[in-house]
Amino acid sequence: MKSSLFKQGITAIVGIAFALGAVTISVAAPKKGGILNFVVGSKIPSYDGHIESTFGMIHPIRPFYSLLFRVNPDNPADPTDFQCDVCEGNIPSGAKGGTEYTFKIRKGLQFHDGTPLNAHDVKATFDKIVFPPKGVASNRKAMFKMVKSIEVSDDHTIVFTLKFPSGAFIPSAGMPFNFIYSKKDLDAHGYEWHKKNVNGSGAFIFVEHVAGSHVSGKRNPNYHHEGKPYLDGYKAISAPKMSVRLQAIRGDRAAIEFRGFPPKARDDLVKALGDKITVQESDWNCALMFTANVNHKPFDDKRVRHALTLAVDRYEASKYLANIAIVKTVGGIVFPSHPLAATAAELEGSLGFSRDIKASRAKARALLKEAGAEGIEFDFNNRGVDQPYKVVGTWLVDQWRQVGLKPIQRVQPSPQFYATLRKKHDFDVSVDFNCQSIVNPIADVTKFLCSAGNHYSGCESAKLDEIYDRLLRAETQDQQRVIMREFEREAFDTGGTALTLWWYKINPHRSYVKGWKIAPSHYLNQSLDQIWLDK
Repeated sequence: MKSSLFKQGITAIVGIAFALGAVTISVAAPKKGGILNFVVGSKIPSYDGHIESTFGMIHPIRPFYSLLFRVNPDNPADPTDFQCDVCEGNIPSGAKGGTEYTFKIRKGLQFHDGTPLNAHDVKATFDKIVFPPKGVASNRKAMFKMVKSIEVSDDHTIVFTLKFPSGAFIPSAGMPFNFIYSKKDLDAHGYEWHKKNVNGSGAFIFVEHVAGSHVSGKRNPNYHHEGKPYLDGYKAISAPKMSVRLQAIRGDRAAIEFRGFPPKARDDLVKALGDKITVQESDWNCALMFTANVNHKPFDDKRVRHALTLAVDRYEASKYLANIAIVKTVGGIVFPSHPLAATAAELEGSLGFSRDIKASRAKARALLKEAGAEGIEFDFNNRGVDQPYKVVGTWLVDQWRQVGLKPIQRVQPSPQFYATLRKKHDFDVSVDFNCQSIVNPIADVTKFLCSAGNHYSGCESAKLDEIYDRLLRAETQDQQRVIMREFEREAFDTGGTALTLWWYKINPHRSYVKGWKIAPSHYLNQSLDQIWLDK
């Protein structure tokens, strides 16, 4: 399968941006200097991009790191448009029938501690991601099932050899979480060191992290993209409450929040500040879900798990939650409107997606009765972030009560929430999410594999792995669609995870912020090297 298959239908789907009509694209030359203040609505679980999947980490930490290559920051709405970062030249197309990708690494690169950066560092990085030693976490290992080997042919050349051609390889390798780490650091300090320490080669050098307050960085004078960054530095201000973030932008204590606000917040800012605010909007490659712990009774019984999803009226929610939260679209496991997504008819025939909510809830009650789980009380783990977690969590509690269930919602700050979900596994049902960066459904749906490192239900399904292997190898879009529907049905039936709604991204920001363009992900375009301040 060639990478061109991935491109079909994408550019027409993602990315709309406007400033109450259209974004004004500045033609003025970028200005040097200034500090960008922005707000972040979540705490930092760790600094390690290879294990994390949260904006709370990537927004303050990504500017310290480089990638092998990245989505073009001048065109981030097109997730097929890549440009080299530490590599040079064009992104390679697969040689030897699409099974070999050779990257040339720039000469003269260095990490912030002065250590040279070369192909050996890139190999050590991707070995950690793709072939982690036993006991070492890698959140994206499942995305690289097609990779056979990673070899260095000289100090500035690295070769990825695939088991079979796959259009999913390039988008997976370009993920913004694939921070390039120093081999010296990995060898000297081990695989845990980057959780609490920073040594990158990105546009900015780490200055400090004051827990609960901010992360700050200063310009890297040795940055490898000539003339950049424009900023002297940045300050990522911790502000878990949305009201605080809004007031910070309104009062010009911060210029932007890169994650997104609900519609009313956008409207309030525009009403108050007029042309001092620019708004950019986009469809969002992020789905809010809930996951049941199959190792906790009665959720080991799939009838109970089915009842949870059958109780939820997604279509009604899409009408009113879209007005108060950053969620909007009803969809299956694939980014809505993508050619591989389920049609409306296919979706309505899927578990939990019938428009007849009365019939669905009657079925849910019957399943609960069969399983001996009528009226059960259970722990519902949620994340202490206003949008969309708290809003959607409150709605889910109400939905489950409609079928006689008694969820007790436990809202926790992000580090504790993640510890509960990932490490302790001491939840009955938890909010979960599949927020990916590059729109690449074949890689994105690895979240639904029971064997994936970022799947937390505890389920086991060799069948899902077998279907996914066929999906990776499918060479035409028609073949991919058929297998994707099979994978989706099996994931809904046996997995412990169910979708609620897909998100919608709204970014109001101070109009003096120039050079940043919205993407269909809150993880993309966060190097900050393109941004300049017109003030």
